[in-house]
Amino acid sequence: MRNRRLGCFRFAALGLLVLAGCAVLGLAASAALGLPTLAEASLGAPSPRLDVVQRSLLAAYLLARAPSLDAPAGAPDAVIDLEVEEGATAASVIDRLQAAGIVREGFLLRIYLRYRGLDVGVQAGRYALGGSMTVRQIAEALQSARDLEIVFTVPEGWRREEIAAVVPAAGFGFAPEDFLAATSSAVGYPIAVEVPPPASLEGYLFPDTYRLRPDATAAELALAMVENFERRVDPGFRSAYAGRGLTLHEAVTLASIVEREAVVAEERALIASVFLNRLAAGMLLEADPTVQYAFGLQPDGAWWRSPLTLEDLAIDTPYNTYRVPGLPPGPIANPGLSSLQAVAAPAETPYLYFRALCDGSGRHAFAVTFEEHLLNACP
Repeated sequence: MRNRRLGCFRFAALGLLVLAGCAVLGLAASAALGLPTLAEASLGAPSPRLDVVQRSLLAAYLLARAPSLDAPAGAPDAVIDLEVEEGATAASVIDRLQAAGIVREGFLLRIYLRYRGLDVGVQAGRYALGGSMTVRQIAEALQSARDLEIVFTVPEGWRREEIAAVVPAAGFGFAPEDFLAATSSAVGYPIAVEVPPPASLEGYLFPDTYRLRPDATAAELALAMVENFERRVDPGFRSAYAGRGLTLHEAVTLASIVEREAVVAEERALIASVFLNRLAAGMLLEADPTVQYAFGLQPDGAWWRSPLTLEDLAIDTPYNTYRVPGLPPGPIANPGLSSLQAVAAPAETPYLYFRALCDGSGRHAFAVTFEEHLLNACP
């Protein structure tokens, strides 16, 4: 994130500074001694915003203090994770560094920034700084802010482990194992009263884009996702689920299956109707994603085993809906709002079967009878 640049330092009363320490050199003498060339070699290129007089006066002061530019600027053990907010002044930033012991001579840092033109490069963001750094190093570090927030996007249909796996790349300071531990139980989260123990937060980690501080904990990320679920799955959803004889946990479980089955968005309500019809008829759900969930991580690093074999469909697990009647014990993934809506308001159909079309479109052929279902098989 690159925010608006902060205002540069005012140059008011600079004449007093020069009279106190540099005027004795005299501008003519400065030119004769080759001050501009000497200054650029020692201090770096000056800001093009400075006129000749300003450039000479600042250079004379900095050259006189040159050893202090390359010595530790503050207390060697002082450190700060500095957050500079939008609209903060550069002077206030230096004041905070001085108060934290990172910089002993804030005025020297101000003049160096001004001379180099780096004052206008200080940006809103986060900075990790220490008193063992030199004035030059601090000035350069203030040009590269870390983001004030991490933008973290969770796609629909991911399981907890898939979310945990991308945590390090997002920039958070906690490990995947921390996120799994934080989401292993609903206890302590707002949703706990509606999630039967010992269920995890699978299904309630709402897929969305989140903006959190870089130092956010795994529990804080999980809480943000659960609170988002609570906002989005409002009383209207809960009422619709209850009207179909489903608890919230059952509805989220079914929505997670719909999420993993549906490829084309407009088929979600149709797929939900098939599963609801099968539940009402006392039929097995026979949903491949529940079996895939049970197999977990595959040797190739994938989380969803595909294709499934007849032997796979015989696995002994409560998540095998080819063998165990009704819904599995809990959600198999984290469904998005569209799949949650599909369970709340499914299509009204007589369908009991569906299978993928043979054209690679991701669409499905739906059938009422098993004979029709067999006719929909690929040649």
